[in-house]
Amino acid sequence: MCRATAIAALLLTVSQQTAPPPAQQPAAPPTEVYVAGLQVDAFPMTGGAAENISNNPGYDNQPSFLPDGSGVLFSSNRDGKQTDIYRYDFDSQKLTQLTRTPDSEYSPLVTPDRKTFSAVRGAAQHLWRYNLDGSDAGGIIEASFLVGYHVWIDATHLALFVLSTAQGEPNTLRVWNTAAKTDEIVARSIGRSLLMRPKTGMLSFMTSVKGEPSVVKTFDPRTKAIETLVPALEGSQDAAWLPDGRLVMARDLTLHVWTPGSTAWTELVTLAPASDGFARMTRLAISADGRWLAFVAEPAAGSSGSSGSSGVTVSGS
Repeated sequence: MCRATAIAALLLTVSQQTAPPPAQQPAAPPTEVYVAGLQVDAFPMTGGAAENISNNPGYDNQPSFLPDGSGVLFSSNRDGKQTDIYRYDFDSQKLTQLTRTPDSEYSPLVTPDRKTFSAVRGAAQHLWRYNLDGSDAGGIIEASFLVGYHVWIDATHLALFVLSTAQGEPNTLRVWNTAAKTDEIVARSIGRSLLMRPKTGMLSFMTSVKGEPSVVKTFDPRTKAIETLVPALEGSQDAAWLPDGRLVMARDLTLHVWTPGSTAWTELVTLAPASDGFARMTRLAISADGRWLAFVAEPAAGSSGSSGSSGVTVSGS
C-alpha cells in the first residue's frame, strides 16, 4: 500500500490492548490488522480506505506504530501453533517476521530508546526485549505475576496490566521500575487499554468493574494523582490518543472523539469497510504524526476475509 493511496481523500460518513491474554486462550478468533490514512484536521474527518495488512486466516492483533510512522508491529499466528511479532512497512508493502523464539509473543511496543521493542513472552507472560530485527535482547520483567499489557512511561518505568491469578481478585495497574526491579500497585479493576497521554507525561487507563460503566482516568507518575476524565464510550474498551490531545474510541465501524473539557463523545466518522469486509473495530492505534490509524477487526460474516487482495508480500516466514 503506497502512502498516496492510503491518504487519498475519501469522505467518510459522519454520524471504533478482551483479546485473549497471551498464552492463556489458544483458540483465538480469526482477526485481521487494518490500516487507514487519516486527515484529522478536516471536518468531516477524511482518510484513505482501510486496507488489510495482515492478510492471514489466523489470529492477528495488537498493532503499534514505529515512532517514525514508517510501519506497524503486530502479533500474528501463521502456523497454527504460536504467535510471533511481524513488521509491516508502508513503502515496500512488505511484511517481515521478526521473532523466532520457541515461545509466543504478544503486544509489541518500541522502547523509548527506539533501538529495541518489548513484547509479552511465553506462558509465564514475562516482558521481554528484542532488537528491531527480532533478535533476543534479554528479559525486562521476569516476575511471578502475569503481564497482560504494558506501555512505557519513560526509559526506566513501565505501566503494566497484571492479570489476576486468584478467583475473585481484580486485575491491577502496576508501575514497574526497571532499574530497581520493583513494582507498585496504583489501581485495581482496570481494562486493557494503557496509553501515554500526549505532551503530559501522564498515563491513561480505564476502569473495568462488573456491572458498572467504564471510566477513563489518568495517572500522574510524578504525583501519584489519579484524575477522572470522562465515561468511556459505551460498548468499547480500546482507545488511542490523537497528537492534539483528543481521545478516540470506536463502536462498531464508527470513530468517536472526546475533546478535553467536554463531558461527552462526538461521532467523527464511519469507516468504509475494506475490500474483504470487516466487522467492529477494536485495538486502535494512531501514528505519532496523526496520519495513520491501525485497528483490529474480525472479518464480516459472509466476507472473503483474508482471501481479499491486500498487495502485501511476506518475507521471513
